[in-house]
Amino acid sequence: MENINMAKFGLLNQYAAFAQEYRKEYMVGRILSQEKGLYRLISEKGEQFAEVSGKFRYNAKSTSDFPAVGDFVLIDCNDMKGHVVIHDILPRKSVFIRKAAGTAYTEQVVAANVDTVFICMSLNNDFNIRRLERYISVTWDSGAVPVIVLTKSDLCSDLEQFISSVEEIAVGIDIVVTSGIEKNGYCKLLSYIKDGKTVALIGSSGVGKSTLINRLLGEERLETNGLRNDDKGKHTTTRRELFLLKQGGMVIDTPGMRELGLWNIDEGLDKSFADIEALATMCRFHNCSHTSEPCCAIKEAIFKGELSEERWLSYQKLKAENRYAENSNEYLAEKKQKFKNIAKINKSARER
Repeated sequence: MENINMAKFGLLNQYAAFAQEYRKEYMVGRILSQEKGLYRLISEKGEQFAEVSGKFRYNAKSTSDFPAVGDFVLIDCNDMKGHVVIHDILPRKSVFIRKAAGTAYTEQVVAANVDTVFICMSLNNDFNIRRLERYISVTWDSGAVPVIVLTKSDLCSDLEQFISSVEEIAVGIDIVVTSGIEKNGYCKLLSYIKDGKTVALIGSSGVGKSTLINRLLGEERLETNGLRNDDKGKHTTTRRELFLLKQGGMVIDTPGMRELGLWNIDEGLDKSFADIEALATMCRFHNCSHTSEPCCAIKEAIFKGELSEERWLSYQKLKAENRYAENSNEYLAEKKQKFKNIAKINKSARER
């Protein structure tokens, strides 16, 4: 029987004590990866595969109630059938949630209990400052700290211009420039990875996340691909997975996101666009719509060149998208409750 030190996997003493008070008969594990309904986790006994209990599945109200990579879970290793069963999730200190891809309004947990998020963006034709604003907003809202990692600097002809454009929209956020082809091109990231801390890498397909993780792991564990004809990277990662580094700390690899839909991130938007929020408080009217009112600080900042019109439009677009997501979420909740009530009425009628 293995005796794994779970502190290396981020299990703090006070967190372990909370788990013992919560359910003394269960052990704590951390989710490493998930494939459909089967979870690979690490506990004091080593790596194991587990499933959620029937009660857990019955009580889950949404997909975000199920375990995700990075979650600490309470497990029973002494099931009568010899299975490892997940009975509960310990409270998350941070959670990165996005709207699931597609037209349906459901949420998807990308990773949980993350301390730092490396927002990876390549310095080639895939560079998109508006997409970066979206990533920053969702990261701030998750409770983790964003760090912008600009990859493939060897493909960039005007590095200073790219960095300058990022600095304009990422005030107070660290920016790290890396190159996958350089042997030590990843070393600048090491200062952000500490023993017991978790870092998640997010970004579009082919920005070099897997290459960076391979460098951090010291081996070619993850498959990587070269560039397509349009100067964009190829999609390689197909699932989220947590890795423990030899030097301490953990990294979570995530699949490239074709879209990053917003999911109730008011706080994240306010923090990401703090410059605009501050300007809005300087308008003459507290309910200024920033369209035709006199003494509008937003319009004046755009006129003076202190605020770009593109950033203002991006802010408005993300705010509108977030409101739509919130309204749709409330509508779906009401709709579900309506059908539950109808079902209860029909059941009562049948019993009579």
